[in-house]
Amino acid sequence: MSVLDVILWPFNTTALTFAGATTSWGEVAGFITGALCVWLVAGQNPWNWPIGILNNLAFVVLFATSGLYADSGLQVVYIALALYGWWAWLRGGAEHSALPVSRTTREQWWWLLGAGVAGTLLLVWVLTSFSNSTVPWADSVTTVLSLLATWGQTRKKVECWWLWIAADVIYVPLYAYKGLWLTAILYVGFMALCVLGLRNWTKALRDDDLRDDLAAVA
Repeated sequence: MSVLDVILWPFNTTALTFAGATTSWGEVAGFITGALCVWLVAGQNPWNWPIGILNNLAFVVLFATSGLYADSGLQVVYIALALYGWWAWLRGGAEHSALPVSRTTREQWWWLLGAGVAGTLLLVWVLTSFSNSTVPWADSVTTVLSLLATWGQTRKKVECWWLWIAADVIYVPLYAYKGLWLTAILYVGFMALCVLGLRNWTKALRDDDLRDDLAAVA
């Protein structure tokens, strides 16, 4: 058995079957690590980053074997961003302290908009020109939204949760269309965890603002 066969074995081996749809052990691994990662992010736990890397490794293969090439490549970028995000959360604040939650500035929103439009158009061109993707627009839009959301997550921008929710709304029917039913269910759960994360981060931001106001008065 070759190394490639060993890597692909969990993704070619059925773990369970439901309503005629099969789910591989690789997809199960992606489900578990993905759910744990988002739950940890919602609680501002820095251990989300190494768990997220395990999730990315599972999804690299899962998406590539399902014809979601942009999403597969995205996982490699996620790993690089996860390493940066892990450092930033622990040492990216003032005087290398823990990074606090903050809001996205107007200038940052303009940068995100420009990068989002340009990135989507570029990915659509790449997928339609150099791959057999059957969903170039959905694959590209979700990929770019996820990248922008991940940048916001590495910098603890509270609005990153809205970008994640927007991506998940598209991801759920996309994965269902590709027959990745367990992953589609996972992303429904992601949306619920995103709401939890948005609430928790907004509360943390308000608490920080209140402490700053009290410190200024004192």
